[in-house]
Amino acid sequence: MNFMFWDTAAADSTAAMGAYGTLTMLLPMVIVLVMMYFVLYRPQKKQQKKDTEMRNSIEIGDEVTTIGGVIGRVVAIKEDTFVLETGNDRVKIRFRRSAIGAVEKLSMEDK
Repeated sequence: MNFMFWDTAAADSTAAMGAYGTLTMLLPMVIVLVMMYFVLYRPQKKQQKKDTEMRNSIEIGDEVTTIGGVIGRVVAIKEDTFVLETGNDRVKIRFRRSAIGAVEKLSMEDK
């Protein structure tokens, strides 16, 4: 008789814990996904937006460093390419805008 009471109590508690158990299993997954968003995805999107703005703001005369390490001044700009003049020998090389690593804006003091 005592065993039947324990079986009934266990069945009732299992049914009651079903929804709670599912919630406690899903909650850590949701927390991990939210943390991944704030740690990985959001900063990456901010950096991409900043890089796109930098690449779109280049003007003729700006000093540019490419992702390959080439340094020079911008002498011509087309839609998605630009021409870079390097060194004293005035070598001109054409690059894609996506190759820009850093831009140093031309200031009035440089002229």
